[in-house]
Amino acid sequence: MELADAILQGNRLALARLLTQVENDTPEGHLVLDSLYAYTGKAHLIGVTGAPGTGKSSLVNQLARVYRNPPQGHTPRRVGIVAVDPSSPFTGGAILGDRVRMRDLAGDPGVFIRSMATRGSLGGLAAATSGMVLALDAAGFEVILIETVGAGQAEVDIVRLAHTTLVVEAPGLGDEIQAIKAGILEIADLLVVNKADRPGVENTERALRGMLQLAHPVARTHGLHHGLHHGVAVTGRQPDQETVESTVWQPPVLRTVATEGTGVVELYNEIARHREYLENSGEWERREHTRLRSELEVLLQAALVARWRQTYGSQGAVQAVLERVLSRELSPWQAVTTLLDGLGE
Repeated sequence: MELADAILQGNRLALARLLTQVENDTPEGHLVLDSLYAYTGKAHLIGVTGAPGTGKSSLVNQLARVYRNPPQGHTPRRVGIVAVDPSSPFTGGAILGDRVRMRDLAGDPGVFIRSMATRGSLGGLAAATSGMVLALDAAGFEVILIETVGAGQAEVDIVRLAHTTLVVEAPGLGDEIQAIKAGILEIADLLVVNKADRPGVENTERALRGMLQLAHPVARTHGLHHGLHHGVAVTGRQPDQETVESTVWQPPVLRTVATEGTGVVELYNEIARHREYLENSGEWERREHTRLRSELEVLLQAALVARWRQTYGSQGAVQAVLERVLSRELSPWQAVTTLLDGLGE
C-alpha cells in the first residue's frame, strides 16, 4: 500500500494524510492502519492530563524539547504530540490552541504535532486518538505525548492508553480535592505541580502528598516517602526500599515552571525511571495488554452499534420504541432488549 510505505519511509505529508483519515474514521484509513500494525509497539506513550489552566501544553512543549536535546549521555528521541483540543460548537473542529503554544517546535523534523477535536467524546480523549497514536508509532516516533482536553473529572480514560500518566496540578486553582474525587490521583504515575513559582505551592504539594497516602495505601504501608532536592520533589530512595520499589510504584511529586523550563529535566529523568520500572516489573506488558483489550472492546462496541443501525435503524425502530418509553409503556432497559431482539418495528 503506497500510503503505508510512504509513512514507513518517513514521509510527513503521507502521515498527515493518514491522521486526517483516521480522525474522519474512513475505511481507507482503517486499511492503512491494518498494514502498519505490525510495525507498532515500540513507542513510549506518555499521557498528560489535569484541570484546565495548569499549563499542560507548555509542559508538553518543554518535555518535547528535552527529548530532542536530552542531558549528556542520553540519546535524542523523535517525538509525536497528540493534543486533544475542545471541539468548536459550530464546526466540530479543534480550536488548535496547543499548536499556537508549540510554535517553537514546528521547524524540528524530529517532532510531529497533531491537534484533534474531541467531537463529543468523553473522558478527555477523542475516539480516534488510539489510531493516531498507532500511526505515529509506526512512523518511528519513539516518544508520543498525549495531552488531554483538560475537562477535569472525566479524564481517567488516559490511563487505558498511556504507559506513563502525568497528572498536572497548579497552585491556587483550588482543585486538589476535586482531583481525588475524580479518581485523577489514582491514575497518576507522576504528579507535577506546575507554575511552582506561584504563591501557595507548598500548600498544594502538601495536599497532594496527603491525598497520595489515601490513593496509594499499599505504598504507604511500606513506608515509602519523598524527599526534596534542589526545589524539586523526587522519590526518596533508601537501601531497604529497593525491594519494595521493584513491586510497587509510588508516584513522585515534582515541581516545575514550564514557561521557564525549570524542573523539566528532573521530570524527564523521573519518566525514564518509571519506564525502567515498567519494564523490570513486567508492568509494561500488563499495561499493553489492558490497553489493547480496552481498545478492542471500544471497537467492538462501535461495530456492533453500527451493524445494528444498518439492520434495524432505518426502519424507525428507535423512534417507535422511544415513543413507548416516553409514554412509560416500556422502561429504558426493556426498550434496549426490544431493540436488540429486532422487535421495534
